[in-house]
Amino acid sequence: MKRDVRLAESLLVAIMVSVSAATGWQLWASHDQTLAAADTNNLNLANALNIYAEGIFTQSDMLLQGVAETLKADDDARLQRVRSLVERQKRLLDPLDGVAVLDARGDWLICSKGQVPRDTSSADQAYFSHHRDTRSNNVFISPPLRNPATGEWGITVSRRLEDDKGRFAGVVVIGLGLQNFLRAFGTIALPDSGTIGLSTNTGQMLVLYPYSEKYLSLDFSKSANFQRHFAGTSGTASFRSSVDGMKRLYAFRKSDRYPVLTTVAVGRDQALKAWRRQALLTVAVVAALLTAVAAVGWKLIIDIGRRIKAEASLMAAREDLLQANRRLEILATQDQLTGLANRRSFDEVLAQESRRAAREGTALSLLLLDLDCFKSFNDAYGHVAGDQCLRAVAMALRRSIRRPGDLVARYGGEELAIVLPSTGLHGACKVAGLMLEQVRALGITHSKSPHGQVTVSIGVATLRDPQSHAPEQRLVEAADSALYKAKQSGRNCWVSQEECVEA
Repeated sequence: MKRDVRLAESLLVAIMVSVSAATGWQLWASHDQTLAAADTNNLNLANALNIYAEGIFTQSDMLLQGVAETLKADDDARLQRVRSLVERQKRLLDPLDGVAVLDARGDWLICSKGQVPRDTSSADQAYFSHHRDTRSNNVFISPPLRNPATGEWGITVSRRLEDDKGRFAGVVVIGLGLQNFLRAFGTIALPDSGTIGLSTNTGQMLVLYPYSEKYLSLDFSKSANFQRHFAGTSGTASFRSSVDGMKRLYAFRKSDRYPVLTTVAVGRDQALKAWRRQALLTVAVVAALLTAVAAVGWKLIIDIGRRIKAEASLMAAREDLLQANRRLEILATQDQLTGLANRRSFDEVLAQESRRAAREGTALSLLLLDLDCFKSFNDAYGHVAGDQCLRAVAMALRRSIRRPGDLVARYGGEELAIVLPSTGLHGACKVAGLMLEQVRALGITHSKSPHGQVTVSIGVATLRDPQSHAPEQRLVEAADSALYKAKQSGRNCWVSQEECVEA
């Protein structure tokens, strides 16, 4: 009957576990597919925006080169030609905000928007110092700057100017307005938590959509996430943003021509929103199915369960009885005060070891220990302290006995006994000496003792003829006689059948 119940339960559990595991695996696979699809979409979008950004910078670079070539003509009409060139390019380069030409000191020579204000200098700008200190024909893309005239934010794309001898002659710089730059980003449908960013390869934020001025000064160059996840040419990653703490899915693409990278990020929770709805629906359907299966299965085995319930109760009662018997058995052989074996257990073990010694021809030794002046200790410190003293001595003796066959027992009152199977007189005497040292090491003060602390006297005896009548009785009598001699010898010592050793 029990076998039938286990079989039915196993079958029911197997069905439920299999269905649950299959559903869980399907949901997890769908979860991974959803994230992979989101990564693919983000990466495709990052690639497209990278092409857009490269186009903007390429047009800016071409305009810079055109202005630089126009400036080589040394005549009064070059300013007009520069402005005409800028106007033509502005129709093609929507973010273009203006063009300026600086001399070698950083003073403005030409401004495409009109007359150059007096004492206008950009010598302190990053793009000027970069071109002045770096001899390179590559363009420089600056961090976001605020236009001092309009107050609008933008970024600059600049190129170094050189004279005929290759010396630094100034800078030609283009301003790109962020609002116009972001207009193309704004045409892309993003989730509420989505962002599009354009930054330098070193982590300096250039453009961020949705637009917010507080993010324009962000620098991720020392960010562990930036260094770990954005090291390649392109890729995807998932981590928690250090800006707002939201976990997002990121895709990035670095430009092959310019030192910028484009990032697209969507909130991980937002990307999984549709998957969660589908997962909840699937879980609800499977849970309903499993509930029905469990109800039917439970109904099939409940009757069998009732039949064996009485048997289980009887088995439990039987186990309780066995445990109670085991506890009684322990209580019958253990001294309650010291936790050592009691007198009954001592007698049984001594008789058993005597028979073993006779059968195997081995030695058997016995140590009888008595706490010196223990009655005086109780009178001086009270019986509670006496009990604590006796427990401490018992624990010290039990810790010192390491062989499995040895037994430490409470013989009676303050008298303790140690049975040492397969141990001759010499070995037993060594154990007695160790016991003396262990008790002394406790350092229990005893003002009524001539030794000033709690000590023990020990009688040591070894069974010489286990074949004789009542050998265990003779062994106890010999150990007791040796103990009496130890007390007569001044206590705090051990005495064997043959000699007396002082403390």
